Amino acid sequence: MIPNTPRLLTAAQQFVHLRHNATCAGEGLLHAGGLIWHFSMRPTPLSRNYRVRLEYHQGLVPRVFVEDPDLVLLADGRSIPHVYSQKPTRLCLYFPRAFEWQGWMRLDETIVPWIALWLFYFEEWLVSDDWKGGGEHPEVGVRRRPFGRRE
Repeated sequence: MIPNTPRLLTAAQQFVHLRHNATCAGEGLLHAGGLIWHFSMRPTPLSRNYRVRLEYHQGLVPRVFVEDPDLVLLADGRSIPHVYSQKPTRLCLYFPRAFEWQGWMRLDETIVPWIALWLFYFEEWLVSDDWKGGGEHPEVGVRRRPFGRRE
């Protein structure tokens, strides 16, 4: 083992952190090597309430879905930016190939705040039709060569 390398957190440890953080107060299910966590959040005091589902399996990237309200309906026919899927709406919160999130990081201190930030930018996008959340999202149908060069 390399000295000073952080240890990966188990799904059970992540579950305990989620359960004890008021920012993501909710309920969940812990299963062999993974968890599902449901909670509600408001990105700002003036925002609507969002029901979120966070799925995590140890060794894989977390998956985040907005269950309510229906973001596709709120988008009123526009394609929602920065998501992996429209229905169900799975949020794109970071760039996995850049290793912005690692298994030693706490979900409640990284993914949960990133969800709030994504929802903030989503609400702004609903009004302006301009995604100001930045980031990079892989283009559909674009094949990549090794080292990230496009074909």
